[in-house]
Amino acid sequence: MGNTVKKFTIYDMAVVGVMAAICFVVTYFIKIEFPTPAGPVMLKLANAFCLLAGMLFGGVRGGLAAGIGSMLYDLMDPKYITDAPFTLIRFFLMAFICGIICFSKVGKGNQTLRNVIGATAGSLFSVAFYFIQSIIKQLLLGQPINVAIFNIMPKMGTSLINAVIAVVIASLIAPMLKIALKRAGLYQKINVKC
Repeated sequence: MGNTVKKFTIYDMAVVGVMAAICFVVTYFIKIEFPTPAGPVMLKLANAFCLLAGMLFGGVRGGLAAGIGSMLYDLMDPKYITDAPFTLIRFFLMAFICGIICFSKVGKGNQTLRNVIGATAGSLFSVAFYFIQSIIKQLLLGQPINVAIFNIMPKMGTSLINAVIAVVIASLIAPMLKIALKRAGLYQKINVKC
């Protein structure tokens, strides 16, 4: 029986490392942060780069890059350090979902539609994950459910704005970057078929 386990090559590790660094740097430098009753929130462009990781390099590579880069940011900031494990999972799955859809055979020939659907699905998952995580944190702090929901509304509004921005930016940039990556021969080195 043909066991088709694909090796994770040095090129794969380089792609994950570079994209993780990009996600970290964009989160660190391109954000607007403000406090809310449920904790600090950020308007940021990093979600777009997390989605781009999935769109450009597939679910696993993109997910690892998005999760690791976002988690590293949390580990560098005392306000977010306790969220780091959840951030790793959330952004890994956000980019993974996006990448799986973008590289699927569904709607073959219409890559733009797959990119928009993948980015939207990944972003909606991220918003839902963040909502549940935020509610649980508020409940663990002893807040009644109605107060918990009220407290996280600013977080949800910001999260939805970040999601829309991310889908638009990633969907617009991905086609140009894919062309450049194909011309550079990177997709052949990491065995990605687009």
